[in-house]
Amino acid sequence: MGKTLTLQAADGHRFPAYVAEPAGQPKGGIVVLQEIFGVNAHIRAVADGYAAAGYFVVAPATFSRIGKGEVELGYTEADMKEGMGLKAAVEALPAPGVIADIQAAVDHAAQAGKVGIVGYCWGGLLTWRAAALVKGLSAAVPYYGGGVTTPEEAARQPQVPVLAHFGEQDHWIPLDTVAAFKQAQPAVEVQVYAANHGFNCDHRGSYDKTSADLARERTLAFFAKHVG
Repeated sequence: MGKTLTLQAADGHRFPAYVAEPAGQPKGGIVVLQEIFGVNAHIRAVADGYAAAGYFVVAPATFSRIGKGEVELGYTEADMKEGMGLKAAVEALPAPGVIADIQAAVDHAAQAGKVGIVGYCWGGLLTWRAAALVKGLSAAVPYYGGGVTTPEEAARQPQVPVLAHFGEQDHWIPLDTVAAFKQAQPAVEVQVYAANHGFNCDHRGSYDKTSADLARERTLAFFAKHVG
């Protein structure tokens, strides 16, 4: 359904992005932020799914600033180790780092109208940061964003409505930190599922269809309200 384009950030950095378009007039734009496994088959399928729901979708390659534009990892232990190393390298970049690329993706998606952003795992953390730092957004939906519930991140001030999904069995994001995040961010809609980290990804053993379907239903309703 989609195709890969090259986008350019304000500082001139060029990076690949997977773009999926709806069959008819778009309701708006959605930026999809990858996990630590790249814009792989799963993330492309997620982008296609939002396009099928009527949105113009952009999924930027957020590893490109460290010279890793086309990353296609699976979900083995070795893949996870490689992905975590790539993530650490991007996180070590001086500000604004990858936020500049996310801004360019949002700007590109804006040709379809209002723009929402959704991200998974590391992309969930970047989505939360984008809600505070990126211009032109109308809504943000982080899924099990590792690090979102730390005091430093919970202190951010989102500029748009946020719906945050967490799994109660997620050992990366303890429930007590989710409760603290909820208290620190009373305006954020927090949903917790009887599921593990990565419950939305049907390529992983932690996939939970019931939770994934409910979270998608809530996400689409949230975007319908705030994006179009």
